[in-house]
Amino acid sequence: MNIRALQTRALIVLGISVLAGGALSWWLGGQLVKPVNHKVAAPADLPARSVSIQGRGHAIAGWWLDQGSGSPAVLLLHSLRADRLSMVSRAQLLMQNGFSVLLIDLQGHGETPGDTITLGWRESDDAHAALDWLRLSAPSRRVGVIGCSLGGAAVLLGPQPSGYDAVVLEAVYPRVSRAVENRIRIRLGPLAPVLTPLLLVQLQPRLHISVADLEPIRAIAKLGSPVLVVAGSNDEHTTLGESRELFVAASPPKELWIVGGARHEDFLAFDPAGYEHHVVAFLHQHLRPVA
Repeated sequence: MNIRALQTRALIVLGISVLAGGALSWWLGGQLVKPVNHKVAAPADLPARSVSIQGRGHAIAGWWLDQGSGSPAVLLLHSLRADRLSMVSRAQLLMQNGFSVLLIDLQGHGETPGDTITLGWRESDDAHAALDWLRLSAPSRRVGVIGCSLGGAAVLLGPQPSGYDAVVLEAVYPRVSRAVENRIRIRLGPLAPVLTPLLLVQLQPRLHISVADLEPIRAIAKLGSPVLVVAGSNDEHTTLGESRELFVAASPPKELWIVGGARHEDFLAFDPAGYEHHVVAFLHQHLRPVA
């Protein structure tokens, strides 16, 4: 076989590889933003009232647990591919400590419709609508929020100042570029630097947003409220270094709780005593009624 034929064959193989890689990355991108809608049933022992909150073009499904006008309220925002059911243990703990609680499904999750998951961008509209609902339904009360991963990004990517009296951010990514690369590296190792740009370039055609739109770290200094950043020391999805970077960028008053040994997981389930000591105490401090 002559050199020209070898070159032609090599170009064909290269072209097929590029097409296959592009097709694979497009498929992976579709899986990342695919909505996860399903029915969400309240536990029998949860004394919640089902609510429907008007969002931007859709109704937001939620549960409201009201302990009366003397109680501060906390909004609970779940993580990626979860729903409000995943936040019930937090709701129960908060109720035991005198808080009223609103749990919602973010768009594209649970019972709240959505065409695609947008990593906090459109979800921020739902978080803001839920806060507005709380301000109308529980007037004169102080309001806090606990946002886990996606839920925390939704808080930071919304309008600032946030309007909350206290904010808890659990395992929240600072920049989407690192978030995507971290997740690919966990699954595909050395392919991460190659696949990450192929996935990020899909943000515009798929979601009509840019990489710069998904950088929660840009907003944290403008929150206008005390913030507690919570991080797992062994988290590979949102690394401890990234959480420290988010904390440094925040304006005082601020606190950082590093959950020793925890990965990207439910910090309350991992360390119940520590969660009450740090998170519940933080909310008590900043949400108690002003005399």
